[in-house]
Amino acid sequence: MKQKKYGLPTAITMIVGIVIGSGIFFKSDNILVYTGGNVAIGILVFSLAAISIIFGGVAVGELAARTDEPGGLVTYAQQFCSDRAACGFGWFQLFLYCPSLVCVVSWVGALYTFMLFGVESTLLQQVLLGCGYILLFFSLNIISAKLGGYFQNLATIIKLLPLMLIAGVGLLFGDPLPMMGESLSTAASVSPGWIAAVGPIAFAFDGWIISTSVAHEIKDSKRNLPLALIISPLFILLAYILYFVGISALVGPEQVMAMGDAHVDYAANLLFGPSGAKILLVFIVVSVLGTVNGLVLGLIRMPHALAIRGMLPASHLFSSIHSKLGVSLPSALFSFALSLCWMVIHYFTQRYGLLPNSDISEISITILYGGYLVLYWKVIQLARQGEIQSPLRGYVVPLLASVGSLFILWGGMQNPLFPLYALTCAGVLFLSQWYYRRAFSSPKES
Repeated sequence: MKQKKYGLPTAITMIVGIVIGSGIFFKSDNILVYTGGNVAIGILVFSLAAISIIFGGVAVGELAARTDEPGGLVTYAQQFCSDRAACGFGWFQLFLYCPSLVCVVSWVGALYTFMLFGVESTLLQQVLLGCGYILLFFSLNIISAKLGGYFQNLATIIKLLPLMLIAGVGLLFGDPLPMMGESLSTAASVSPGWIAAVGPIAFAFDGWIISTSVAHEIKDSKRNLPLALIISPLFILLAYILYFVGISALVGPEQVMAMGDAHVDYAANLLFGPSGAKILLVFIVVSVLGTVNGLVLGLIRMPHALAIRGMLPASHLFSSIHSKLGVSLPSALFSFALSLCWMVIHYFTQRYGLLPNSDISEISITILYGGYLVLYWKVIQLARQGEIQSPLRGYVVPLLASVGSLFILWGGMQNPLFPLYALTCAGVLFLSQWYYRRAFSSPKES
């Protein structure tokens, strides 16, 4: 029997550690740009977007509580929908969603590392250091799953420090009440384009679903994973709102928008001077790298989860678990290669400005929320079949989760690049279904 490595604290820190990381630090300026600098509207969008993961986590927890099989989202799609749906979800996560997140967050980690050392870096240097971080965390999680879990716990604790420091000082000394009063008084006049702020906010909230890929390795997962999926989102929403208001009050919305990603370094220098700012940036770098670690922790298991179902070419190469490492080595190496490929794509999109005010990580995020609707409907079906006795958990929760997902999907559609993103996602899903038909329609496998 496979050894259970992770307890409830690690499950919670995994979700918090994946979600809280780079997004809140380098997307706050994008959010303010979309809301015209209006902080109150920003808080509103944060709260509306949070519905998707607060209730989505509870809904997915209902599915997680009914299986111990490996694969996370792939398992839920297979057991509660169909093999065809599982293949689509799996390919989407493996080839598009997860590796693009790994590469962008690693790049952000490199960006803040150069800031930490006061080095003027080129995009190529940032990308190369990002590749180094990818190599580091793949190696860490291949060598020792427990070591990766320990780093996740430590990074989650460390990453909360800069959030709470900036939030606390901003709220205490940044005079937020006049700012909020002005934001509320002008909220009605803000352009409807504020809905596009859902894109960067979805990135800041994203990653929680990846924790389900290690559900089968969590002790008493039928109890602990649903608990983690409930506790973590509430904590994350509170932390994000406090930070968003704090940084806006401290630096000023206009200054945050003008400075872009550099506003974090500016705030750190404002608070603690050059020396203290270095310490705060160390915490931020660890925070971002903790997100990379959490993403990698889930990604290295995905080829294996598909392979044991025969849903990848050459599945026999990925289906065995290394007796000493506790993971599939070919699965981990394939995931590593995919992450590097996406880093190359990221370099060219940034180098030539192909995705203005965006990046490759946003290609799949909003589309995936559309996919969650299928799982939420399955929860409702379980309630209708009498398997979920509580009307709150069986009907109200998945309906609210669906509303949250539709809100994020609608907001994503306001982005001018959405048709390109949708086309890219459709291409991956088409390939998954083409392979599924090819693999499972032959006489020997039918």
